[in-house]
Amino acid sequence: MAQLKVTIAGIVFDAKFEEEKAPKTVAAFRAHLPYRSKVVHVRWSGEGVWIPLGETDFGVSYENHTSFPAPGQFVLYPAGISETEILLAYGGVHFASKMGQLAGNHFITLTSNLDKLAEIGPKVLWDGAQEILFEEV
Repeated sequence: MAQLKVTIAGIVFDAKFEEEKAPKTVAAFRAHLPYRSKVVHVRWSGEGVWIPLGETDFGVSYENHTSFPAPGQFVLYPAGISETEILLAYGGVHFASKMGQLAGNHFITLTSNLDKLAEIGPKVLWDGAQEILFEEV
């Protein structure tokens, strides 16, 4: 099995796909690897960063979904009352939009450098959007 690496604002994290709990979400996202974008700070959810994806359709519905991802967990919101997005919790998160509470599919978990995770939020908040890269190595 290939390893997953996520680089955010120049900080490299090892990660794992949650293949047993969210197989459809993992397969849909894996088809887009390597995936490069930018993260911005969340507006409604607390201590998190997100990738706004507008009308992007990954073709998945809810699986392994949560409104309270733990630090280091990525969730994919497959759209509905808000736009499609990927969110990473770096601290306390209650996943929401201006329309109210949301739930996203927990499909990736960071497994290394978690002590560096808390640096991401303030950097994005004060310095603006930061590069993110997901790649299998």
